Amino acid sequence: MRRLVIRKTKTIRRKVYDYLREQLLSGEIPPHQHLIEAKIAEEIGTSRTPVREALHSLELEGLIESVPRVGYMVRPISEQEVEEICEIRTVIEGLAGNWAMEKARDQLAAELEKNISLSEEKVSKGDVRSFVEMDAQFHEIVSKFSGSQRLLELAQTLRRHMLRYRIQSIYSVDNVMRAIEGHKGIVQAIRKREASEVHKAIRHHMEQSKKDILRYAFQETPKQTE
Repeated sequence: MRRLVIRKTKTIRRKVYDYLREQLLSGEIPPHQHLIEAKIAEEIGTSRTPVREALHSLELEGLIESVPRVGYMVRPISEQEVEEICEIRTVIEGLAGNWAMEKARDQLAAELEKNISLSEEKVSKGDVRSFVEMDAQFHEIVSKFSGSQRLLELAQTLRRHMLRYRIQSIYSVDNVMRAIEGHKGIVQAIRKREASEVHKAIRHHMEQSKKDILRYAFQETPKQTE
């Protein structure tokens, strides 16, 4: 692990918690890896107390689990959890899409189209990994245009949880292109001003993402892109 820089704007415990949580959700700390309190404290340059408190919070959140006489272990990938996250995201993002469309349909569609164009440009140049960020931006644009901070926070949290499972599958060119097509379908539905079509397009996009995640997580060894 890289050394953690702790600033005074947050408590040490909160900073350690945020840092470890990000490592877990991004996949940098993989499933089944053991997390030893003393080792983490030494690696990131802090005392054991904030690490202990952060690990306890992460256990309550369900990202890690306690192992007797060992410490903590990163929870393995759960098919049920993937399905739950996708279903909840469908509902929340469908609502965000409808609210955003009501408030600023043309501007929303234009911003999403810019995102799609840039995504396609980056992928065409071989920069497949950049789609992780472009995908996040696409969905956050919808949530921000909804005008609801609560929806935005919920959508961001769920997307980050999903990223823990999706981080490998999203590096496949085929999967990225399917995701981009899903984004195009959402924009087309927004242009039609049909709330039911927007929700349908988002559901289709989430269902495809779920299929790609489950295929990579449980059936295949993902092929990394150079």
